[in-house]
Amino acid sequence: MQIKIKNWNINYETYGKGEPIILLHGWLTDLESMKPLTTNLVKNFKVYLVDVVGFGKSDLPEEPLNSNDFSEFLKEFIEKLNIENPVLIGHSNGGRIIINSVGNGLVKAKKIVLIDSAGIKPKRSKEYYIKLAVYKTGKAFLNLLPNTKSIKKIKENLRNNVGSADYKASPIVLKDTMKIILNEDVKDILPNIKVPTLLIWGTLDDATPISDAKIMEKLIPNCGLVEYPYGTHFSYLENIENCKLVLDSFLNNEDK
Repeated sequence: MQIKIKNWNINYETYGKGEPIILLHGWLTDLESMKPLTTNLVKNFKVYLVDVVGFGKSDLPEEPLNSNDFSEFLKEFIEKLNIENPVLIGHSNGGRIIINSVGNGLVKAKKIVLIDSAGIKPKRSKEYYIKLAVYKTGKAFLNLLPNTKSIKKIKENLRNNVGSADYKASPIVLKDTMKIILNEDVKDILPNIKVPTLLIWGTLDDATPISDAKIMEKLIPNCGLVEYPYGTHFSYLENIENCKLVLDSFLNNEDK
């Protein structure tokens, strides 16, 4: 199914009946990456799987987005489909969208689940800043030269040397989006999240480290953390059967 949000065609799927749950995937993935979580959820909930703008079968944005743009996207998705007080489940950048949306009061949620969530501004190593300095120096020099095809290629190689694997694999508009959102930090709005919150994390996650989870657990008032030893950035898929049980317990316990 598709829905028009702003001027974007947004792809989504629905399954089951009951109270609404919206699942938001991470960077460079799509709604298919969240489907393994739905087999239990559809027994008690109506599940919405969404290709976030820029990913999957949804349109790429014309211009780079910031976190507020993604939150406005989620807000309009909820409003257009008349979804009331949903549970929000997000992995990685999907978690960042949820944090920004709920923490800034743009979206009302019943409960939220953040899985290996982005949002805490990453600490950079000395090596990163050396690469960044090389990039800026090289870019300044190359800007003095005619902007030929070969010069453009050299500039792109310089950018890729600084960026992560996700950055290198992203279209240009999403690379520019990453530059924006990675310099945003959700720490100040975490205390604004008053709804019951569950964190699910892999202890070996090197994209959004377990230290990020500890910060979120401390700053979100009504929050619990489930850690998967040896789990990586996709800890929910690596521990899918247990993760489904954890979600069942959290979502079906009205005392939470």
